[in-house]
Amino acid sequence: MWFAGVASVQFLAPGVLAWVVAASLALALGFARDRALRLLRRVRVLMFAIVLLFGWFTPGEAMFASWPRLSPSREGMMLALVHGGRLIAVVCAVALLLERLPVERLVGGLYCLSRPFSVIGLRAGDLALRLMLVLRFVEASPRGSATHWKDWLRDAGDDGELQPVRLVRERLGPLDVAIAAALGLLGLAALSWGLPWAA
Repeated sequence: MWFAGVASVQFLAPGVLAWVVAASLALALGFARDRALRLLRRVRVLMFAIVLLFGWFTPGEAMFASWPRLSPSREGMMLALVHGGRLIAVVCAVALLLERLPVERLVGGLYCLSRPFSVIGLRAGDLALRLMLVLRFVEASPRGSATHWKDWLRDAGDDGELQPVRLVRERLGPLDVAIAAALGLLGLAALSWGLPWAA
């Protein structure tokens, strides 16, 4: 359901997206304030890049007619607002998810969901283990510190030993199967709606 919610944000109209961004910000700041602020701080450079690239490199009418060569375009700034809003909504959703769901259960759920893809060569166990290690080191890094990625490869414990990684294998229950089937059918319906022969 979380994946479907995040994916649906990409298709919302700008007016609806504004309400979704406001609601997601209110929920994230209300229930996961520290984590949401930390994640929003970490994407500030990406937000700046979105504004810069869309605002100044999208053709259109200049926002400041007095300086047409230096001004961003109105169309570009609208695109920047839309894409920036989508990013903020997703970051807030990530903050809420990580605040309410332990990392072990999150990775275990992803392991369970990715197991059917083993028929095409995806190794769910390796994927889960790598994700668990990344999340552990990212969460363990001090706030605001400029830790180099090579430091993560060194021993993280005071005693020179890394703590063992425990993978919780989640099982799909009847409600999980029903929700997955409903979301799959909705996805197929949405996909077929846009196909030429469905018109």
